[in-house]
Amino acid sequence: MSLATMKNFLGSINSREKSPDSFTRLRYTVENVLTSKRSYSSSQMRIEVLTALYEAFWGSYAALFLPNASNISHMRTLLSEFQAKHPIYDPPTPGRTCGHIFQKGECCYRCKDCALDDSSVMCSRCFRATQHEGHNVTFYISHQPGGCCDCGDSESWRTRPDCPYHPPSTSRAVVLPSTSKIPDVWSPTRNPSRAGFPTELKDSATRTIAYALDYILDTLDFSPDDAVPPNDPTALRLQQTAEPYENDLYAVLLWNDDKHSFDEVIRNVHEATGAPLAEVTRVINRVDEEGRDIIELNDDIAKLLDVGTRLHQIDLGVTIRRNFDTFREEISSIMIEWILDLTRCRVGTDTTLLRELINSELLHPRKKGNSLYHPQLKSYTEVDNPARLDWLFLYHTRLWKKPRLNLKQLYVSLITLSPEHKLAIASHFAAIFHRIIDSFLLIDREAETSVKYFALQLFTVPSIAAYIVRNHGIIPRLLAIITAFSTEQIEDTRIVFPPDPSRIVDPESKAFKSKRFMPVFADLRYLCSNSTVQEIIVQNRDFIVGFCKMCQMFMGINPNQRVKQTHVEYESDTWINVFNVTLSLSRAIKAYGEAYSKASVSQLVDAITTVVQHTMSVCTLREERLDRLKYRSIIPHVVEFNNATYKIVKFDVLEGWISFHQGLHWLLAELFKHVELLGPESLQTVGYRNLRDVLLRNSGDLDILTLIDFPLRVITMVAQIRAGLWVRNGFAVRGQLLHYRDFMLRELCYDQDLFILQSAFVVLDPNIVLVSILDRFQLMGWFSGDATSPVYDDNQLSCMIEELLYVIITCLSEYGNAKHLSLQGAIRRELIHALAVGPCGFTDICKRVSERMVEDVSFESTLSEISTFKPPETTTDAGVYELKDKFYDEINPYFYHYARNKREEVEVILKTRAKKRNLTIEFVYVPQPLNIRTGPFITLSNTFQSTVLHQVIFFAIHNVLRNQGQMTSVYAEAILDQALHLVMLGLVEQPRAFSRLSSTVTYKRDNDYTLVEVLCLIEHNDIYKALKSKIQWCLDKLATYEPSAVMDKRKILDSEVKDLTDDTKKRAAKARQDAIMKQFAAAQKSFLENFDDEEEDDEMEDANDPNSSFQSFGPCIVCQEALDNTRPFGTLGFIQASKLLRYSPDHSPSSQSHLNNVLISMRSWDRATPLDEREKKKPTFPFPEEATQMPFNAMPRSNLRFGMHGSSCGHMMHINCFATYASAVRQRHKTQAQRNHPEQIQRKEFICPLCKSLGNVILPVTSTVSNNTNTLSFPDWVRTTGINLLRSTPDRLMESLHFKSGSGEFVFWTAQDFGYQSYPRNADRFDPADIHKMLDTVMIATRIISSQSRHLRERMEQEPGERGVGMYLPEDLIAYTIASTEVSLRGVSTLPGKCIADQLTEFQVLFIRGLITCLTKLAALQFRDRADGGKETVRQAIVKRLLPEWRREPPFNSPLLLRDPFTILIEMSAVSPESLRYVTILTYYAAVARITIGIVQALIKVQHLQLQAANYSNYRQTFGTLGTFVMSVVRHSNLLEHTAELVLEAFGEERFAKLLYNYSLPFLRKAVLLRKAVHPLSLSATPVDDNLDEYGRLLHVLGIPPLAELSNYDTIQNALSGWCAHYGFMHGSHPLDCNIPLEYPIIYHLAQLPPYLDDLFGYKNTEMVCTRCDSVPTDPAICLICGATVCFSSHCCADTEYRSRGECNRHTRECAGVIGAYFVPKRCTVLYLFDGSGSFASAPFLDAHGEVDHSLRRGRRQIIHDIRYEEIRKLWLNHNIPSYITRKMDATIDVGGWEQF
Repeated sequence: MSLATMKNFLGSINSREKSPDSFTRLRYTVENVLTSKRSYSSSQMRIEVLTALYEAFWGSYAALFLPNASNISHMRTLLSEFQAKHPIYDPPTPGRTCGHIFQKGECCYRCKDCALDDSSVMCSRCFRATQHEGHNVTFYISHQPGGCCDCGDSESWRTRPDCPYHPPSTSRAVVLPSTSKIPDVWSPTRNPSRAGFPTELKDSATRTIAYALDYILDTLDFSPDDAVPPNDPTALRLQQTAEPYENDLYAVLLWNDDKHSFDEVIRNVHEATGAPLAEVTRVINRVDEEGRDIIELNDDIAKLLDVGTRLHQIDLGVTIRRNFDTFREEISSIMIEWILDLTRCRVGTDTTLLRELINSELLHPRKKGNSLYHPQLKSYTEVDNPARLDWLFLYHTRLWKKPRLNLKQLYVSLITLSPEHKLAIASHFAAIFHRIIDSFLLIDREAETSVKYFALQLFTVPSIAAYIVRNHGIIPRLLAIITAFSTEQIEDTRIVFPPDPSRIVDPESKAFKSKRFMPVFADLRYLCSNSTVQEIIVQNRDFIVGFCKMCQMFMGINPNQRVKQTHVEYESDTWINVFNVTLSLSRAIKAYGEAYSKASVSQLVDAITTVVQHTMSVCTLREERLDRLKYRSIIPHVVEFNNATYKIVKFDVLEGWISFHQGLHWLLAELFKHVELLGPESLQTVGYRNLRDVLLRNSGDLDILTLIDFPLRVITMVAQIRAGLWVRNGFAVRGQLLHYRDFMLRELCYDQDLFILQSAFVVLDPNIVLVSILDRFQLMGWFSGDATSPVYDDNQLSCMIEELLYVIITCLSEYGNAKHLSLQGAIRRELIHALAVGPCGFTDICKRVSERMVEDVSFESTLSEISTFKPPETTTDAGVYELKDKFYDEINPYFYHYARNKREEVEVILKTRAKKRNLTIEFVYVPQPLNIRTGPFITLSNTFQSTVLHQVIFFAIHNVLRNQGQMTSVYAEAILDQALHLVMLGLVEQPRAFSRLSSTVTYKRDNDYTLVEVLCLIEHNDIYKALKSKIQWCLDKLATYEPSAVMDKRKILDSEVKDLTDDTKKRAAKARQDAIMKQFAAAQKSFLENFDDEEEDDEMEDANDPNSSFQSFGPCIVCQEALDNTRPFGTLGFIQASKLLRYSPDHSPSSQSHLNNVLISMRSWDRATPLDEREKKKPTFPFPEEATQMPFNAMPRSNLRFGMHGSSCGHMMHINCFATYASAVRQRHKTQAQRNHPEQIQRKEFICPLCKSLGNVILPVTSTVSNNTNTLSFPDWVRTTGINLLRSTPDRLMESLHFKSGSGEFVFWTAQDFGYQSYPRNADRFDPADIHKMLDTVMIATRIISSQSRHLRERMEQEPGERGVGMYLPEDLIAYTIASTEVSLRGVSTLPGKCIADQLTEFQVLFIRGLITCLTKLAALQFRDRADGGKETVRQAIVKRLLPEWRREPPFNSPLLLRDPFTILIEMSAVSPESLRYVTILTYYAAVARITIGIVQALIKVQHLQLQAANYSNYRQTFGTLGTFVMSVVRHSNLLEHTAELVLEAFGEERFAKLLYNYSLPFLRKAVLLRKAVHPLSLSATPVDDNLDEYGRLLHVLGIPPLAELSNYDTIQNALSGWCAHYGFMHGSHPLDCNIPLEYPIIYHLAQLPPYLDDLFGYKNTEMVCTRCDSVPTDPAICLICGATVCFSSHCCADTEYRSRGECNRHTRECAGVIGAYFVPKRCTVLYLFDGSGSFASAPFLDAHGEVDHSLRRGRRQIIHDIRYEEIRKLWLNHNIPSYITRKMDATIDVGGWEQF
């Protein structure tokens, strides 16, 4: 177009700028975006174009689309999104399909029992609305948009699901379309509701859609097919362009691919463009999301070419286009998005009108001249007058990721309109399918988004498949494509058609190595699997001829020749590519062959004849297919055997070339399987007597021998490889063998070759077939009596004999194909034999059975029928299936899929089972008769009349006997066993004839023996005693038909006469022996029990004896010397940062749910289990909105409390051994510098040498307080202590060691106290230094944690520069550790008479005691000059803190109730453990008062909520008149008193009592744990009475008077009054500083995962949204601690400023500190993280077969397994995640990279 014309056109547009014509405004807007100098962002351009499109589309009828909107000037959201917010009721329409298009990350379901094939799927909504109980259901996660729900489609289901949303059509018969014409959109008869549709809207809508489609196509006319930059500036300028001005402004576009990582692309783009790294990262993210983006935009052509070339060199997709063309393509992408959006919209209440309009316009041809820049194009398609849809199909490769996926969704939405629409689109698709395949195979960079995969939606529909096969010749074209592509017949970017049939396949070619051919084979298989297509195939001989031509190409490819001299130096991997082709080809052959089940006898005979002709033309080299340099012409030779001559094919497997790949033979085998059509009766109807006549129609016997010789060569080669004759060929040949006999290919390859050989026995004389086999195995001499072989050594000879007998047994006894066993029958037989060797899991079963059987609908029902399922009972085992007893009788130890080892295992199992059933005779497996009644194989059993077979059996036995010393016993027994089995087969199938041969035919070697005589000779041979029962059975059976011959030769030993008597005597003796052994065992057990009791009594006496010697703790784990008082030692431990403990939710969305859980919780945590609690309340998903607003019902991370937790593995070592071991750890880190070590020496970590637990401290081991010397009553102790305090003098040193905050805490017990002095290495004192050295490890570990966590701590600390900085060890370490231990023991049941203290292990006791010893030492370091180490001084300070009389002193002027009373109890245990029982009483009542205030403060915030009833009517027994107590606690603050009145009035005393019970119970549990560790003798015995709740039992054990008896204790009342008055005064003046947080008092749970894993992927599920990027992650991870969803291993949320740390690691820092536990749903695994390291673990989900499905490969529905999830909870509760990771890392050489997650 000229420039003048261009200006005139633009001028006309500008002159009509204010015209009301919306369509003109649309065209103006589009051109203005392109020509305007204004800079448009992609979002601005999208809004303007969308707005113009919508306005042009609906004109003045916007109200029909936007009923609730007015005056919309800009469409910032899509119309479908707007309408979704204003839904209408769409009643179910009978006969209408669902058509829901799956979005990325959505779950799709497939029910094998209901679906017609594996392409029929359902959406989550339809699946949950239909009944699939007991069905075999699988699911998968959609990785990209596309694909649709088939619910309601009559052609997709075997059994139609009864979906309420998609009821079946009311018409009785489903009428399938016969033409590709679609009904009229506006037809008044078909759509009467559209009769009054506005004409103006009809015109504007049609015109706008047509304009958009033509604009897209006009733009794509100029787009390149491949993402390759031009070579030079000239080529760049000569590119086709639609820009009239041809300005030199170009854009470099980077295209998405899956070959490169994010980091690699970002780095290369940053280096090539020089753009800022942050901007490059954003661009690359857009490339990943959209499919391409501009990385450079300017007019510097040299720079642009440099950028493009540099990126193209690393195989990145890059194009350089004019900016004008680039923006046109972006507008086209917006238009595609707009058209797709219309398919989701409605007009009024009509939900299909817009889709029908779009479909109608797509099927119309392009309108020429609609675009200003339309070029003169050459004919691009081979279709006359192509429609717009044809062009879109062809131009699909020119688009990028997002518009491609949008178009695929568009096509899917249109084919769901009706069968007529589906057929019309399929017809257009089939017409240019060959061109689509061309692009897919040769051009497309993003194959996963190719429109080629749209074929799956069409080719699997029976009616569609039949139509396109009949009318479009799709199958011949597919065969031509495969032929041309495999032989590299490619011109430019097109596959040649028709291909040259004489070209030879080269397995080394690039085309052959490409894996893209596999979907093409899959398309062929999909088509041929349809019953409608199968009927077409069998009726037209051209189909079988074409298929044979294609199979001929792959006949004999990649042959092997035995290497005899030196080992092969270079092992090519070409065989892998060949087997990939074989896998696809053999599946297509299977489908093609099965099509002839619908054939007539004549059609099947013609097909067999055709296949034989094509096979023979290859085998005889008449066709130029086989390499003549490797394959020789067929040469017959005459051999003599058994006094007869035979003319057979001459070939030496040890010298010739043999290929595993015999496609035409496999096709012939498939045709032979239709035995119901090949019987004599059937064949006589078409003029043949039997199958032999059919094959000899155009061939002779030698031709048939030639036909079977190729499979026989492969079988012989397999035997030789197994015998070790091909070892010099390397792994390649063994790999081929493994694939050839692997369960995936076995049925398609190896079994087919065996079946061809079996067929030869009914087509030819069995003698000549057997001689051919012997000749090919080169064993004719051995079976003629020669003891040696000229080609095999002894072991090779034995193995080859065994393999030969296996082949013969298989050919003569395998009946699956010969009897045309149904698929269900074959599955049943395979499963029985798979389970015969013992119970196994479902996955293992599937590996033993062919893929076709596993995929069959009856597989799992058959498995359930024959076996018993045992579900997993522990966290490590899996579910297993065990064969039911009654099916053992159907097991055949000589089943042809058994190897020798497996056969021997089965025989042992059968013999053992027989013994258990008390059978009097030894078990002998007797083969079942074939019982072939019809078909060509009815004469198979006649083979047992063969003299050649009889000679083979004879010499198999005779030569073993003669060569006993030369042949190994294993081989000899195996060969004899097989030969005897052949004898048994002969006696079962042809008993009379076989018996006659056995007794009359002699073989002249040494002596003239018959088979009977040989059997009699071996019957009593002790070497083969294991086979005696089989020999006896054979002789007994032979005696039935030839009695005289047997009795004359058989020996009857005298011992056999006495067998019965001797057997009786032996059983009696055995019974007497068993009785004596039982008496002895009982006496021994009694002795041991008594002896143990005595030892325990001695140990108790030693423990209670104060004068006993120092206790020994076993050996040191390093030096193995005793740990006693001769050398200092300690126990290993680990102190780690923790955020396990929780505060109760405070006015958060989950506070109501939490309070209700507290109210209904059990009152005794030592009598419940977490699993019991879980079973009470099974989770539902999605969770009810009223229940909680927290994701997955988890605890918000804001309620987690930071602290330090200590733990110990319990192993001990000497201090000097510890120093030596630490030095060895440092040395290992130096020598293994590249390894990611399990421990970090910078943090002073180590791993226990014995159990590999992580550690960083060693603690002193001390004994408990040995006696309880203080016998004062509580009032007397308070009185005496008060008097002593009054008499004491002020201690200035002690006053300087208090916190200035008035809390009463001590500065020397902080982690970062600079007053602490490490152990001086030159100290003279020995004993005290031992504890000081160990204390150093504790202080170093706690200082590291404290210095890095100041931002996580809420408590007020000393000012910088003062002593006492850092975490307070009694509270933040010891109290936190004990509290964590108490939490982990919630729900752990104890026996009557026991309490939580009895759950403490010895290691935990020693560890707690060691920590408290460290506190004692820290205090002693401040008072070095005092004899008691300052214990009395510190004790007095603690008591002053407790007694309210001292609250006016500066160290104690902060209210006691603002401190955790349990911390004070720990402080006292460090200096005066004998005072614990008194201090426990005071701290308990301080805790009760503190908790009372906390409950009041919490309840007032939720007084408007409705809480559960408490069910605690007898609370007065423990708490007395609770209301009075509550008011006495709060009466000192008017505000608090008024609040308490409102709370008691709103919730009542009973609820308050239950809350007080649960919130104060943890204190009692912690107190009893502390006293158990420090002063166990101060505890009373636990009451046995189970009528008492845990609260009452613990009060008794601790000696605390209950609150109901408070009036009897004036001292406690006085203390309470003083504490509450002090708090009340403070609350009155500073209420905001007096908030008391409450601990979480019930069982801790992780995030509540749904019962079914697939519930997470429902299309309406909004649980999994990443809060950081505000999107549903591609690969989400769920934090099991707080329930948040994060992006797993995703680039979008990585911390680029910190080594690209992934979001899991980022979230761990914000949530649980240093440890993380994440469930990754799409990978079905658990990720554990700990401070830069990590490990994966099994998920808590199992499928119905009790197995974990890692990465959801199998797709079976996963069900939550409570026991496994409980183990994860325990691992987290016990702080064992770091040690778990350490053990996994220590077991491997970990290279790191965990921070990327």
